Amino acid sequence: MQNHRAHPSVTIPQRSRSPAYHPPEVYSPYPFEAAAQSSDSILSAWDATPTARGPPTTLEVPDRPLSRARSTFAPPTISSPELEIHRSVSQRLTVNPNRHRLSKSETVLAGRSPEDDYVARSYTPATPGPAPSFEISPARSTEEVRSLPLLFFTISSPGSKVYKLTRELSNMTLQSEEGLNRFQNGSLDEKDEAWHSLVPPEAREAVGKREVERQSILFEVFKSERDYVYDLHVIQEVFVERLKSASPPVISPAERLQTFLSTVFWNLEQITAHHDRLLEALFARQREQHPLVQSVWDLILDSFFHSKLDYESYIEHYPLAEERHRTELNHNKAYKDFVQRCYRDPRTRKRDLVTFLSRPVTRLPRLNLILEHLQKRTESDHPDTKDLPLVLDALDGFLKSTQPGIAAADSKVKFWNLCDSLAFNKGEIIELALYNDMRSLEYAGTLARRSKLEMDWNPWYDLYVALLDNFLLITKEEKMPGDTIRHLVVSRPIPLAYLRLGSFDGPPENRKERPEEGNFLRVSHRPMYPFTVYHAFEKATRRYTLYASTEAARTKWYEALANTKAIDDARREGNRFFVSQILDDGTFRVPGPRSGRSRKPPSGRVIHAIPFIASGGKKFMTFGCASGIFIGRQGESVHLFRRILSYENAKKIIVLQDFNKVLIHHDGYLLSYSLEVLARVVQYQSPASALDASLETIAGQDGAVICCEAGKVKDRTIVVYAVKGFMHTYVYALEACRPTDLGMRSPWTLQFPTLSFRPYGEPFYVPQEPYSITTLTKTIAVATDRGVVIADPQNPGRAIISIVPDFSGAPSNSTTGDLKVRCEAARPLGLVPCDASELMVIYDTMGCYITKYGKPSRDSSFVRWEIKANSFLHRAPHVLLFCSEFIEVRDVQTGRLDQVIEGADIRLLHAPRVRSVFPLVAWRGGRDDEDGLSEQIVELVDTAEITPVTPASGAFVPPELWEEWEM
Repeated sequence: MQNHRAHPSVTIPQRSRSPAYHPPEVYSPYPFEAAAQSSDSILSAWDATPTARGPPTTLEVPDRPLSRARSTFAPPTISSPELEIHRSVSQRLTVNPNRHRLSKSETVLAGRSPEDDYVARSYTPATPGPAPSFEISPARSTEEVRSLPLLFFTISSPGSKVYKLTRELSNMTLQSEEGLNRFQNGSLDEKDEAWHSLVPPEAREAVGKREVERQSILFEVFKSERDYVYDLHVIQEVFVERLKSASPPVISPAERLQTFLSTVFWNLEQITAHHDRLLEALFARQREQHPLVQSVWDLILDSFFHSKLDYESYIEHYPLAEERHRTELNHNKAYKDFVQRCYRDPRTRKRDLVTFLSRPVTRLPRLNLILEHLQKRTESDHPDTKDLPLVLDALDGFLKSTQPGIAAADSKVKFWNLCDSLAFNKGEIIELALYNDMRSLEYAGTLARRSKLEMDWNPWYDLYVALLDNFLLITKEEKMPGDTIRHLVVSRPIPLAYLRLGSFDGPPENRKERPEEGNFLRVSHRPMYPFTVYHAFEKATRRYTLYASTEAARTKWYEALANTKAIDDARREGNRFFVSQILDDGTFRVPGPRSGRSRKPPSGRVIHAIPFIASGGKKFMTFGCASGIFIGRQGESVHLFRRILSYENAKKIIVLQDFNKVLIHHDGYLLSYSLEVLARVVQYQSPASALDASLETIAGQDGAVICCEAGKVKDRTIVVYAVKGFMHTYVYALEACRPTDLGMRSPWTLQFPTLSFRPYGEPFYVPQEPYSITTLTKTIAVATDRGVVIADPQNPGRAIISIVPDFSGAPSNSTTGDLKVRCEAARPLGLVPCDASELMVIYDTMGCYITKYGKPSRDSSFVRWEIKANSFLHRAPHVLLFCSEFIEVRDVQTGRLDQVIEGADIRLLHAPRVRSVFPLVAWRGGRDDEDGLSEQIVELVDTAEITPVTPASGAFVPPELWEEWEM
């Protein structure tokens, strides 16, 4: 950076100095000045300044700043009483006078009018007279001085303006030095902290009004920077240091205090360090050039480039810092008292902490305004007219670049305020992930809604609707004591995955406004513009018609909703926990509008699908359809799937791979076949009649089997089934075994007809008809209308837990009573383990948490699904809930909705118990032809989070990796 300075110059003759003045030591130029003096290059007269072209400008100042006495340079004199060569304080380089014409202010300061200047240029003395005296700069030789035009020579007589000004400045030297020092150290009276108070009237009159205004603005730069640095140190000394050393602690524990300090005061220490250096450089420039400071743009620009990143970080973070301070102020009385004590410190001048925290935010805009004003008061031929725009452009561009960051932080603050003010229905867990770093408030505002009750005189009421990046919240504002606002959630938040946009082009409707006071006869109407949003699953019951006050507001809402939903869809698509991989689309068909002409009858809906492995490692797949059971080899053509068994609409198919058995629940019977025989029949290695030889009827002779399940209990493979009796429903448990392992363990074993299973414990009964059975680690859970029955077949007389959840404490606890009412209205589906001490009871519409003893946990809270589930699948750490249109993927521990999979006629075909086997799902396929509508068989594959891998520093890359890139 370069600083080209020409300015009104005044030289005080030696004889006119006050008697107390002692000439300073001879001035020693800076190294770059000496280099410039020895240079042969021709420079402009504007270059004769301390910051002239040469080394880059920095904020570094000499170890010993120039005193006011030294800054008034006194060159050696040659005896000549009147003629003087004037050189300014900062003119230390050789100049080329032919490249500059004196400005009006310079001419006036020199004691001449424009007419005098014209006379001087036309006057050439033949012989030097006895009276004139002149001073020669050490930078020029006598020959150089003789070659200068008379433009640089002024006549100074005792009666001239410059003589009087010189005498006055000489008398004011020490006084001005003292005043400047007092200003810089802050001891000068506030009323005297102005440029005109430190400069004699004659000097102000000599330089002209415009230059006086310019110097006053420059003085404001120094003053504002001094005050700003002072406030930065007040923040550190009054607030930060006292907060750290407070005893007892104002904020505890220590980790929380450190987080608070880093959040509220962010990087103020770095900003303070930048401005300490800038202030030191500015004061050095002021001491050197006062009273006529030429420019400071180079110092400011250099400091700005060094502090830009720190300012950007602080400004964008400021809304968060202010909100954190206000939150602590509202919730921590000790902190509130501490802040009040700090405000009584005289250094704060009764300003609050928010004002101090905002100082870095307002500093650059204020400095920008000062420099703009300085530019307006600068002469057109002054170099600042070219240099100041550089600083202004840099500041203006920076301030504009921080606006998006400030807007994002403001939005985050509004979002936090909304989060703190939300009030949900008691007992319900709604995991919005509000304090996730990715959460944001996309759009919010007041919308109206119309009541459906026709009896209301004014059916309109206002709602506050907030659009988050993952949910749509519909709330009603309620004013609380202390001017705080609470937002009551009047309708369950709608996840954007389920949000659908309806009509946005309906005609406006008139809203009847309440009459003003004193004018009850006049009623006004205001047009309101409707739009509709609704829930994808509950289209009728959760459909909302909202009204905007203007057409533009309705359009804005549409854009916000559409854009936010599109972004959410893209984010969910890229962060799926389960990916759908199509295994087949077309083998299985259901009748459709174009079917009927095909010679191949449709298979009907697929109900079950389960894989198994036969001898030799051959993989097979079994499908239970409406027309029978189909089996085929995995990986072969879909046309090779054969209908092996004619059991239509089998309710359950279970494969016991380790015991070479497949169980089929059909028409009230539980049957067993050999897997090896099935595999041979499929491959045409055995006739179909061979299946009859391996058939075993496990249950159904003494009553219809309602449901069945298989799993591990106490490390044994157990088959559990429920049989409906005359008065009760009995639950039986069988242990799978090999014929060589059979033994007599109970009296009813002798009556049991099968050789592949033996009784496990004793049968027990349940009071209601069961829906499903779940095998736990040591017990069995049977879901019924009255709850989930937990029993141990080996100890039927001493049930560990009878029914869960256990609501024995409901009469004394209103929250538990509310949960009991909700559970009784829902249909239980089963249990899912959360951890070693907690389980989740799965209902069709909700889920609740219980302890291992069956008592409701988490204050009897519950999680409500967005769908009505008919089946579920536990795939730790998630539970998958299935209905005909959607699959919800929720985190078991928190109930958070992590993923939504959409389809048509969705069915869970296979719920594997091992991680290595993927779940199988069926839904409506993409084919519709004469064979019917296709059934699509889909595998849900677990995904893994992608973690970036950074190669080690200096890691060797084999050259062959780059061979394909060689040209």
